Amino acid sequence: MSARLHDADRILAALRRQAGDALSGEALSTQLGVSRAQVWKHVGALRKRGYEIDGEPGGGYRLSAVPDRLFAAEVQAGLATKWLAQEYEHLEETDSTNRVVFDRGREGAPAGTVVVAEEQNAGRGRLGRQFFSPPHQNLYTSILLRPQGSISDAPTLILGAAVAVADAVAEFLGDSSAVEIKWPNDVMIRRRKTSGILMESSAEGTRIAFAVLGIGVNLNVDRETFPDEFQRNATSLSSELGKSIDRIAFTRCLFECLESQLDAHARGGFDALRPRFESYFRMRGEPIGVEEIGGSRIDGIARGIAPNGALELEISEGERAGETVRVMAGDVTLAKPAGDAR
Repeated sequence: MSARLHDADRILAALRRQAGDALSGEALSTQLGVSRAQVWKHVGALRKRGYEIDGEPGGGYRLSAVPDRLFAAEVQAGLATKWLAQEYEHLEETDSTNRVVFDRGREGAPAGTVVVAEEQNAGRGRLGRQFFSPPHQNLYTSILLRPQGSISDAPTLILGAAVAVADAVAEFLGDSSAVEIKWPNDVMIRRRKTSGILMESSAEGTRIAFAVLGIGVNLNVDRETFPDEFQRNATSLSSELGKSIDRIAFTRCLFECLESQLDAHARGGFDALRPRFESYFRMRGEPIGVEEIGGSRIDGIARGIAPNGALELEISEGERAGETVRVMAGDVTLAKPAGDAR
């Protein structure tokens, strides 16, 4: 962050503390130890970023509105995390936040570093799929992790992330019973996907050097504007609630939920998260299909989640019918149409 932006953000913080009251240029100059001309210049920079700051000669400055942008100064204001999102990079546009954070990981950035983008032009989901990323409507973020466990612990990190997203979605929706995790990591509202999670990692021997957790959440995009391939099975929080979502507040809530779940995972592994994960797992007893990484498909009945985070599936056809297997990775589809469960 440049010194100019640093001073601008200090001015922003001072105006925010006034809670709508005016603060004179002289007072700002004294507080920040800069000239009044510099205060005027920094206020101009904030206005260019979209902040509405009222001001007139002799009347001081007043913060009247903040832009709908996920700036660090907005998300970090009141953020109750100890290590996550303390290092925060905001981008107006990028190809993929995961790619940016992977670069930061190689450069030695600390755990908890986040990158948030207003738009992705090459957003990626699991299994190489495209992630629909229209500008200024949703949340696209990636978080750098430096877990202490072995590579075998990594798959359950993404399950913990799914719990955090589900918790944040449920809080804003006001109805946790409508929120579901489709194993391993898709968060759904009334059987329509509202969030996707992608984790990539760099290994050193049998340990993880770092991992990148990419999270996309549909917040304010109109469900009717989704591309044809997404319309039937995707939704957004605003489409479900019928009102706009405060993206800044949601991002702050998600980071707090995520730190809580990741800390629990660090202390107790998936065992510490399993009850919460299972509270959102609503496919038990349902017929599903699983496309495994190698391309093979297994059809059966979902029986639950194993202690290691694997999906327990009772095979329904063929010579192995009735046998319960554990699937560590794959893409789940519901064997029966979900419909509109309103």
